[in-house]
Amino acid sequence: MERELALEFVRVTEAAALASARWMGRGDKDAADDAAVSAMRAMFDTVQIDGVVVIGEGEMDEAPMLYIGEKVGTGVPPLVDVAVDPLEGTNIVAKGLTGAIAVIAVAPRGTLLHAPDMYMDKIAVGPECRGKVSLDVPVRENLREVARALGKTVEEVTVVVLDRPRHEEIIEEIRRAGARIKLITDGDVSPAVAAAYPNSGVDILMGIGGAPEGVIAAAALKCLGGDFQGRLWPTEEAEVERARQMGISDINRLLTMDDLVRSNEVIFAATGITDGDLLRGVRYSGRQARTYSLVMRGKTGTIRYIEAVHQLDRKPFFSDNRIRLFRGGITGPQEDR
Repeated sequence: MERELALEFVRVTEAAALASARWMGRGDKDAADDAAVSAMRAMFDTVQIDGVVVIGEGEMDEAPMLYIGEKVGTGVPPLVDVAVDPLEGTNIVAKGLTGAIAVIAVAPRGTLLHAPDMYMDKIAVGPECRGKVSLDVPVRENLREVARALGKTVEEVTVVVLDRPRHEEIIEEIRRAGARIKLITDGDVSPAVAAAYPNSGVDILMGIGGAPEGVIAAAALKCLGGDFQGRLWPTEEAEVERARQMGISDINRLLTMDDLVRSNEVIFAATGITDGDLLRGVRYSGRQARTYSLVMRGKTGTIRYIEAVHQLDRKPFFSDNRIRLFRGGITGPQEDR
């Protein structure tokens, strides 16, 4: 993939972020998600790729756009796999909380794992801890290794865990080990990536979250030189069968970062929707909106931070979640004309 595509992918995440950010705190997660999906899909039509969605909004009969198997881009080479989450953290936006992002990962065709829509047990760390943690060892041992690699005591290590009943045991293990815990309500891609940033306040992500989000996080950590491991965590036999249909014969296999993302030719892009550890959220000022994004290339390890100012159409908006492109920006929900 040409490096010029990196900026094009940022335009895609910016569109989704701008469209969904107007729904912050309005209590309607479906409207926020619909706005992000519509904007992202529209912007993909301008990108010079022959892309296939391998991780998206669901199966064709479940999602009207950005569904698994949908073609995106203008249809010209390069041939690529596309993993998208137009709004990672729908509840976050609906409640006006922190950490929502719009995110995509793109890699050469056939190199992103077609992860089934089910749970995955995960562990994510930054470059200093690469090769030093494993899902197959106790929590206490992983925390000791992270502390040693970062030059900290275990008591100074911060672990991010989704606040879910299924994590009661792992939370208790972390507390017994003496580490600090940051519980999050939703959206584990952003903190997984933040674990690779020295001053993010996140040292390691642990626990069970979505498998598709695991692939997206692994793509980012591959660019950053971090580490990621996952193991599928089915809750019913139908999910096991679904995984087999997607080529995963051993449901208990430990999936490394190279299993999830089988190429260094990967690009990861994200734009903040609400403020978080990784990125600032969308800011509005008069007829403008300001976005904060990052884009990374696995081949070179380059990380670019992009602050952009978008000119907005100031038409009134109501509960309808339709969007319009305007002078390079995205409006909020528009009055039905």
